[in-house]
Amino acid sequence: MAAAFERPTFCCCRKVVTGSSHKSESWSSSRDGPVDIASASNFQRFHLQHFHLELDIDFPSRQIQALEVLDLVCLRADTPSLVLDSHPSLLLRSVSAKCRCSSGDSSWPLAHRLDPFTDYGSSLVINLPAAIKPHSNFQIIIRYTTAEGPAIWWLDPELTSGNSKPFLFTHGHSVCNRSFFPCFDTPAVKSTYSATVMVPPGIKVLMSATRSTFDEQKNIYRFQMEYPVPAYLLALVAGDLISADIGPRSRVWAEPCLLKIATAKLNGTVERWLSAAENLFGPYMWERYDVVFLPPSFPIVAMENPCLTFIISCILESDEFLIIDVIHEIAHSWFGNAVTNATWEEMWLSEGLATYAQRRITTETYGAAFTCLETTFRLEALHRQLKLLGDESPVSRLQVKFEPGVNPSSLMNLFTYEKGFCFVYYLSQLCGDTKCFDSFLRAYVEKFKFTSVVAADLLEFFLGFFPELREKCVDNKEGLEFERWLNASGPPLLEPDLSQGSSLIKPVEALYQLWSSEILDGNRITDIDISKWKTFQIVHLLDKLLDRSPLPHEAMMKLSKSYSALLDSMNAEIRIRWLQIVVRNNYLPDFYKVRRFLENHTSRMYTGPLYEDLCAGTMKAIAMETFYLTQNRLHVNLRRAIQQIFAHSANPAAVMTLLEDKPSDASNPMSLRDVNVSA
Repeated sequence: MAAAFERPTFCCCRKVVTGSSHKSESWSSSRDGPVDIASASNFQRFHLQHFHLELDIDFPSRQIQALEVLDLVCLRADTPSLVLDSHPSLLLRSVSAKCRCSSGDSSWPLAHRLDPFTDYGSSLVINLPAAIKPHSNFQIIIRYTTAEGPAIWWLDPELTSGNSKPFLFTHGHSVCNRSFFPCFDTPAVKSTYSATVMVPPGIKVLMSATRSTFDEQKNIYRFQMEYPVPAYLLALVAGDLISADIGPRSRVWAEPCLLKIATAKLNGTVERWLSAAENLFGPYMWERYDVVFLPPSFPIVAMENPCLTFIISCILESDEFLIIDVIHEIAHSWFGNAVTNATWEEMWLSEGLATYAQRRITTETYGAAFTCLETTFRLEALHRQLKLLGDESPVSRLQVKFEPGVNPSSLMNLFTYEKGFCFVYYLSQLCGDTKCFDSFLRAYVEKFKFTSVVAADLLEFFLGFFPELREKCVDNKEGLEFERWLNASGPPLLEPDLSQGSSLIKPVEALYQLWSSEILDGNRITDIDISKWKTFQIVHLLDKLLDRSPLPHEAMMKLSKSYSALLDSMNAEIRIRWLQIVVRNNYLPDFYKVRRFLENHTSRMYTGPLYEDLCAGTMKAIAMETFYLTQNRLHVNLRRAIQQIFAHSANPAAVMTLLEDKPSDASNPMSLRDVNVSA
């Protein structure tokens, strides 16, 4: 998740699940097991059966006193040490081992050290006693204290919606949870987990777990995740939260001041979306699907934590974006959470498939025209990014090859989502029938659920499901271009037919052409009433006008006269795009609206693009003045990111470096308005 302001839009019951994980150099190469260069751990040498956390959260000190117990099996004889992913922000107090040997249960204190790894983590090397034999069970017990780390976000009451109590949430994607607890921080490793959490009275705790209980006398919460998940999908939130049921297996959680609107937006609809997904991809396997709305400091739009989707509260005012973001996270329940990419180099296996599944769900529930409109909006954003970065940019490949030290979050971009979606669409066209492809996806999930996969697993299973395609590919030597899709940079080799959305897309194209004419036809422009349009139509138009900016001064004046007052009454997704047009055209009569917007919004997805545009033009002084007036209401991470924009605004080359290389604690390395999907 990468430069400062990308918007991605962005559960101890132990059920035994078996499956395979493989790593391939390309879709057809040999498979020797997963290799994850973003992990310092030696996870290939161990089987993690389960882990347990005991957490005592202290808000005044912003620390968590923690104990972790890992249930492990050593798989190889020549394994003198256990190496876990960790982080310099974790203060290790002790490490010990416990195992059952011939003389009975034994435990030992263990020597350990923290070695440098990358700027996003360290390696915790634990020396193992000789008594631990291959294929025998043992436990590692780690006592530690968390400090300020990228996974743990502490919020003062002033940064919450209710302004009444402190708030805490964690964010593990992609490699942040190593600063929450030492772990095999790789999507190749899945296990069950349990947790016990102590908090002050009046604080509600939720986790991404299938079971939870609360001991009111001791004020202790207990959680169990009964299905194997990778480390990045463990998530916790603690704060002033209350809930309301919105369906037979769903509940919405929010601060008291937001619960009424959150319930009204989602009541009944989540079950409708879940049922549509089940009809397409098979049974929902996580039992509950709850949604928690987080304060504006949440660094991305939404996160697909199992059983408990995290979503930013400010999206509540934008109905169509809320629909897409929640449905995308629901789709992850099958693609990403149940079946996970084994390495971050193939993130498209989660995001591309989830985006395809999301659009199948919206087609079933809202019709093909709406889905085609949303897809058109996203694909234009993809081509906008490609134009910025160039066809040869390595980040435009689906199968990205990481260099050591590169933060995987920095490569989570629209190519992962939209080029990945186009590849999945291409596969659906190869089989010739959408319903047949739905059947394939159901079978794929059933085959690989609760495991981690690489592209070879998906594609080999695809060719096995459609043997006539394997015959064409192997026997007749007719290439299916899998290799080009995975390893070629540049645009998708095939994009979907979006003609079913013409009733919604053509009016946008027609109005844009009118505004692009050298001589503006005021009568024809005013004949088109955009107040009746869908949000995705309006943002599609505004993005086109933003790409064309700076506009002729006369056109900008007429735009403001025609739309400025109307757009003021619309949601923030629309207003931010209009205000970016104002800034890029230096249209001073509407600049007060820019300042007012920045004073009222404290999320990175709405503040970042305006600060970037203000600093790229002649209005850096206004940006700095507004920032210094509002900075106390911004999370420290957002303050640092905006200060970084100020520092780089005088150096265009540095800005391009940020676009291509800069990892972040949040989201993608592209312009925020172009990444409107969830994690």
